[in-house]
Amino acid sequence: MRIRGFEVCKGFEDKDITLPIRKTKNSVGYDIEAAEDTVIPSMWKTIFENVKKFISGNHEYEPIKPTLVKTGVKAYFQEDEALFLANRSSNPGKKGLILANSIGVIECDYYGNPDNDGHIMYAYYNFFPVDTTIKKHEPIGQAFFQKFLITDDDKATGERMGGFGSTDK
Repeated sequence: MRIRGFEVCKGFEDKDITLPIRKTKNSVGYDIEAAEDTVIPSMWKTIFENVKKFISGNHEYEPIKPTLVKTGVKAYFQEDEALFLANRSSNPGKKGLILANSIGVIECDYYGNPDNDGHIMYAYYNFFPVDTTIKKHEPIGQAFFQKFLITDDDKATGERMGGFGSTDK
């Protein structure tokens, strides 16, 4: 019986994807790499464009959106576990990157979902004044498995029907 692990997502089988590993025997997290080169634009470009619009009287603003960095990886694990995605500690200082959701939470039913096969992606904002490029195979974050608890009166019965943002549907 399989308990937990990582696999390459559908569509990435021939893309030279590196499965996450722990680098030392006491590491908590599995280091995850980018599946492809990705440019993460500076959020300041959008901010300045919105300020110019405001000054000219246009109050229709462009939202500041995070950039999804693909990993080409999915994870399987037990129903009483979650996979947490964390930023690399060096990313804010060296690359200006912060996770849009502070920490990513992946439930076991995300694996193999019909929208994206459970593809793990990191949603980054770049607060540096210039664009930042993540290169293929560059470590972008860590993932760690954790057991979780539920309350005595928990009655959750819903089922996941898709990928990102599908829990409320």
